[in-house]
Amino acid sequence: MNTVERAIRRVDRYQQEHDWLGFPFGVIKKYGDDNGGRLTALLTYSAFFALLPLLLLLVTVLGFALGHDAALKERVVHSALAEFPIIGTQLGSHVHSLRAAGLGLVIGTAGLIWGARGLTQAAQHSMAEVWNIPGVDRPNFWTRQLRGAVLLAVLALGLVATTLLTALAGAGAQSAALHAAEIASSAALNTGLFLLAYRVLTPAVVRTRRLVPGAVLAGLGWLALLALGSYLVDHFLRHASEVYGFFGVVMGLLSWLYLGAELTVYAAEVNVVLARRLWPRSIVQPPLTESDKRMLADLAKQEERRPEQTVQVTFSDDSYPDQDAQRQPARQTRRQPSRQRPRPSPRSAPVTSRGEAGRLRQAARWPPATGGDGRGGDAAAG
Repeated sequence: MNTVERAIRRVDRYQQEHDWLGFPFGVIKKYGDDNGGRLTALLTYSAFFALLPLLLLLVTVLGFALGHDAALKERVVHSALAEFPIIGTQLGSHVHSLRAAGLGLVIGTAGLIWGARGLTQAAQHSMAEVWNIPGVDRPNFWTRQLRGAVLLAVLALGLVATTLLTALAGAGAQSAALHAAEIASSAALNTGLFLLAYRVLTPAVVRTRRLVPGAVLAGLGWLALLALGSYLVDHFLRHASEVYGFFGVVMGLLSWLYLGAELTVYAAEVNVVLARRLWPRSIVQPPLTESDKRMLADLAKQEERRPEQTVQVTFSDDSYPDQDAQRQPARQTRRQPSRQRPRPSPRSAPVTSRGEAGRLRQAARWPPATGGDGRGGDAAAG
């Protein structure tokens, strides 16, 4: 064991003995085991292509439902765009309601809903991967579509609640107490929405109470992201769109969606690590901890696709090998050919010269004369 490995193992032992360090490392390692970066990228990609259909659907529905109240319509749209503080204004200027009626409106609305379903399917897949649900236990196609529709309803409910909260905050006098109450209400609302979303997206085999810690973390994290985005807009990015144009809008939108997706996946990983006690985890192996073995077993059983299929996982002795014991047999194996020489066969004498080899071949080709009894000539003559 070299000096670097010895130092890493010392750090590994320390984090395994202290929960305040072992638990965050367990969450990070669980994120890596589940290919969390790939899940985050999938959510970002799906949200990017679902955002415009969702905004078009929102503006179209508001145009028919609140056509007589333009101020209320503008307030609802502003509440939706407030969730994207960096590029919300630019998005609002490029989104307009559908100008169709009758069958065309129905087809257009159905197309918008179908375009947004990609996000709901990607979110359900991500939650199933995070919880390592075997393929045989995952919901079927029609159940996923129904859950996707429920998720869109949850988003609509969140939009209505956010609009009401914004209206109540704007109606009162500005004070420190009111501002603190607004922040607490926003955090509670975000937590409730994340809990509903996790409940809809996560397979039914997971109990609802297992989803509460991650929902609280995601709700507070989303509030912090909104505050950070507002700060960046007010101090650095107010005129960024004039410099970078549409390219800046796209890059800002992708970055914001990626941060939101990463927060969602990490909060879900916190739920799993807490529910299954998947810490402490080892930095270097061997040996594997019990949490490592449970996680590896879950990853293997996740590949079950049929009811007839059963995946069983076993682990061999993972004690740290003795390097000196490994090197000693290797030295003996290398020295053995030099110490032990092959012994000559007792039936044949070794050939030591070319002349002796020639005489032996000559004797084999021309044997001496034998008598009628098969003995040598001398014996026959005698």
